[in-house]
Parts: sequence; structure tokens; C-alpha cells
Amino acid sequence: MPGPPPNPVHSRPRDTRRRIEEKATVIDDTPTTAAKPRLPNKEGGWATQTKRWWETWKESPQAKTFTSTDWMFLIETAYLADAFFTGDLKHAGELRQRMAKFGATPEDRARLRLQIKPHEDAAPETGPPDEDTGHVVDFELYRELSG
Repeated sequence: MPGPPPNPVHSRPRDTRRRIEEKATVIDDTPTTAAKPRLPNKEGGWATQTKRWWETWKESPQAKTFTSTDWMFLIETAYLADAFFTGDLKHAGELRQRMAKFGATPEDRARLRLQIKPHEDAAPETGPPDEDTGHVVDFELYRELSG
């Protein structure tokens, strides 16, 4: 008597680039004129880095998809970012998780299946703007952390 029949072959389609792109949400990297909220007034004011962080999110392609609840969540996150940028490092993990929800890094955007389509007229990005708005990295804090 022969053995059991072979298991059926499941023909599940592989996640090819085409299928991945079909599932993705594509956002054009074009400027928008939609109204975006300002940071609320805060006692003692906001750190310069926090203001820069907020402007970056306001001008990000992802901002086109934000609803009112997303903006409220981002404003709450701004308070954590401000604490972090002024040296309170205990909020770093929560800040990173919250930023991931909005697609802060290429890895986050891949996980969210979010693709940003470059604007046709846009020049390739070469780095941060040339404006003198202060240091991007607080080297004193870096030295303290690295030890």
C-alpha cells in the first residue's frame, strides 16, 4: 500500500514589487496650500529645535494626509519633542514610536506602505537647507550620552 498523497501546492502569489506598489499609498511631494495648525503657545516658549521639527512635519508630504486627530496627536508629540530637545531623554523612546506612526524614516514609510512620489520639477535633495538656524545636533548632549 502506498504512502499518503503529497500535500497540495498552495499557489500564493509572491509579494513582487508590482504587488507591493499596488498596496501602497502614494503621496505627491508637491507643495500644498492647505491650512496647517501652528504650535500652541507654551509657557517659556518652544526650543528652536522643536520649532524646526514642527515646520519639518508641517511641510512634509505626509502632512497632506493628516486629519484633525492626527494634528492633535502631533501637537501632543511636540511637547515630548520639546522635552527631548531640551535634554529630558526619558521621552526618547515614546517620541520615536510616535514619529514612526507618521512615517518619519524610510523604514517607517515602508512598514506603513507609504510612498512619496517626487515632484517632477524638484531638484534632488542634497541635505538640510542652507539657512543658519542653529545646530542640528547638540554636540554637548552627544558627548554626554556617548560618554
